[in-house]
Amino acid sequence: QVQLVESGGGLVQAGGSLRLSCAASGRTISSDAMGWFRQVPGKDREFVATISWSGAYTYYADSVKGRFTISRENAKNMVHLQMNNLKPEDTAVYYCAARRQGSTSILQSVYDSWGQGTQVAVSS
Repeated sequence: QVQLVESGGGLVQAGGSLRLSCAASGRTISSDAMGWFRQVPGKDREFVATISWSGAYTYYADSVKGRFTISRENAKNMVHLQMNNLKPEDTAVYYCAARRQGSTSILQSVYDSWGQGTQVAVSS
């Protein structure tokens, strides 16, 4: 089982940027598809972005397309989410997820492992 730990969350003003990181331990994630999801209290967790094992393929939710960029460093067993031009509606807990030796997906149910999340708050 892989352990995932997110970091980089915080409070930022609208229009600002944050870079989230997800550090994996316990095994390599170099063959895994990785995803970022987010959840607002009282609402369902929603898909944000996903990246293939090689990094060659990425896919984003419409709400973040053009503002967020997912990337990975397999040599460091890490995945990142660069978030630019943040909006108050981006406020949520952000979760990193791994799909072992699988392909990218927007579906939460196919991901095997999840981190504990990191809070992002965007003020207007």
